[in-house]
Amino acid sequence: MKYPRKLSSGANNTVIVLSDTEVGKLYVGDTRSEIGSEAEKMQFANRINNLVAKFIRLDFNETIQAEMLVMERIYPIDFRSYEVEIRELWFDVFVDEITALHTAGFVHRDLKRPSNIQGLAFDNILLTQTGLRLIDVGISALRSQVGDKIFDKYIEIEINEIEEFRTYFLNR
Repeated sequence: MKYPRKLSSGANNTVIVLSDTEVGKLYVGDTRSEIGSEAEKMQFANRINNLVAKFIRLDFNETIQAEMLVMERIYPIDFRSYEVEIRELWFDVFVDEITALHTAGFVHRDLKRPSNIQGLAFDNILLTQTGLRLIDVGISALRSQVGDKIFDKYIEIEINEIEEFRTYFLNR
């Protein structure tokens, strides 16, 4: 379906522009994640730090008959226009913030997309004027929801992805 003011599309959802400060992730048909669960995980991460895009509200778009997870609009910038030394600082802050999320019981689980899912590797990590930010918490997990054993496995995978991201971010 063609949506007005489409910003991006992932494997299961489309994001549309609502205003200069808000976007809406559309939930139509069957998706990988449930809107309430994604909102809960986003709010959890927002209470820890500013790494994950800010949750604003849940809403319904009458025009296109879609549930929406409304969040802040992020304006990404190209990291390749900044010196490696600056990128190293941003990366160090990113690691500190993602470690704080892990310690609190949140894991993103989609830093590096699997090769069979559309999109580019690491396209859920955006550089903004305030540093690196994460979007799309659809398949993220909370320790309280999945238990220690599964959560720890997710963390192990994510730590490896962070190291891959470091190479990508600093050497590209």
